[in-house]
Amino acid sequence: MLDERGITTAEYAVGTAAGAGLAGLLYKMLTGGFGDTLLTTLFDHVLDLLGIG
Repeated sequence: MLDERGITTAEYAVGTAAGAGLAGLLYKMLTGGFGDTLLTTLFDHVLDLLGIG
């Protein structure tokens, strides 16, 4: 049987890199103009649902 102990380490490394990339993409989106519009729209919808806005 082959020794596959290092494979899980490689999978964790790929998952960590993918997670960091996604976090960076979301950060750039939310700190730009798109993020401001998205958060404002979301906040307005929540206030409308609650009957406050």
